[in-house]
Amino acid sequence: MDDYGRSHATQPTLYVLDTNVLIHDPNALLNFQEHQVAIPMTVLEELDQLKAGKHSVAAECRQAIRLIDRLLGDATPAEVEAGVPIQRDKSGPRGSLSILMSRRLETSGLPEDLNDNKIINQVVELSRQRPGVPVVLVTKDINMRLKARACGVAAEDYHTDQLVDDVGQLSRGYHSLNGSFWDRVSKVETHQGHGRTWHRVQLIDNLPAVHINEFILDEQGFVGWIKGIKGDELLLLDMHQEPLLHQEAWGLRPRDIHQALALFALLDPDIHLVNLSGAAGSGKTILALAAAIEQTVVSKRYRRIIATRSVQGLDEDIGFLPGTEAEKMEPWLGAITDNLEALHMEDENTPGSIDYILQKVPLQFKSLNYIRGRSFQQSLILIDECQNLTPHQMKTIITRAGNGSKVVCLGNLAQIDTPYLSATSSGLTYLTERFKDFSHGVHITLQGVPRSVLAEYAEAHM
Repeated sequence: MDDYGRSHATQPTLYVLDTNVLIHDPNALLNFQEHQVAIPMTVLEELDQLKAGKHSVAAECRQAIRLIDRLLGDATPAEVEAGVPIQRDKSGPRGSLSILMSRRLETSGLPEDLNDNKIINQVVELSRQRPGVPVVLVTKDINMRLKARACGVAAEDYHTDQLVDDVGQLSRGYHSLNGSFWDRVSKVETHQGHGRTWHRVQLIDNLPAVHINEFILDEQGFVGWIKGIKGDELLLLDMHQEPLLHQEAWGLRPRDIHQALALFALLDPDIHLVNLSGAAGSGKTILALAAAIEQTVVSKRYRRIIATRSVQGLDEDIGFLPGTEAEKMEPWLGAITDNLEALHMEDENTPGSIDYILQKVPLQFKSLNYIRGRSFQQSLILIDECQNLTPHQMKTIITRAGNGSKVVCLGNLAQIDTPYLSATSSGLTYLTERFKDFSHGVHITLQGVPRSVLAEYAEAHM
């Protein structure tokens, strides 16, 4: 049972959904269990206005409209207004879906020059009409929640896909231990295999919340990769710090152990998903780009690099820019070309090197709308600014990875530009939590700001 089923298990509640909830999760209607769900006519009109065009929310709007149509079926207008039972797989009908018709209210309310106000007025009227039924407005818009509460209406965020309440609970991808790791070990069995050293250890005290493919770091320089968990027993691959720090991809070497672990994961063919988070300047993009070029130009593990990035306003504005799709995407993907320049700063002719790379490397800049519905084989899919994606959008993109492909997600939860997302509801947080036990995925939170002394000081003091 989801959060809504738990929080109001004693009495069915009437939840009125705002447009942004259905854009955030087009399947939200199915997540309210035994409760009643109502869609204001104003919300349907907004979905209808947004369903066409090239902006990123059009597909979500169309999906939500199709689901509403399927759930209502051939119900009569009276049944639609009263509530149509939501038919679920095998479990039978649970809960209901209704459409709130727009009517001029006799009572005074908020000025109806804004759609938000129209919806709030409808919810207020519903509460008056059904005094025995709890009525709750569900919206991602903080200001709308404040206005609703000021009008005496219960309002809350949509949190079914919010897996953590505090991003401080998220895994960093590694556990940094004081002193020596071996002081915490009561029993160890070590064996060699295929040039690798494996340790099967029993711990005196369990580490908090360890997961597959996380790393253990201690102050003595030990680096262990967790490859198996069974109670208080861990199977560790000894990674040896020196080789990690001396890795190289397209001339780039890691500056610290965290970048070294990230580069290792980026270059490992058995890791299909790499999730890198960290502050501005921590090296996310340059590491990913260097590893991508290395594996397409040198080792030819992948046929091409698909680079995309979530930018607020990109999908709305891109259609009005002149030129081909690649030319339209260029201004929005300056981070990629900036990092290309950084990789070739020591060349005699840096602009010439960048032009050469752009001509020779199979690097394609694509909008998020282009990726939707496609399947990419033997490709390295590089997604920047993932913190601005919803969980639904994140799923839509990652499921595009075909055979032999790798997905690299980059983001910074401190720089969310989308008005209806927070650090806890971001697709980047959702991805980190959902894939923490994926045996072919690695998440690393990069530390520090190696970009410059100035950038490091600004990150810490501004």
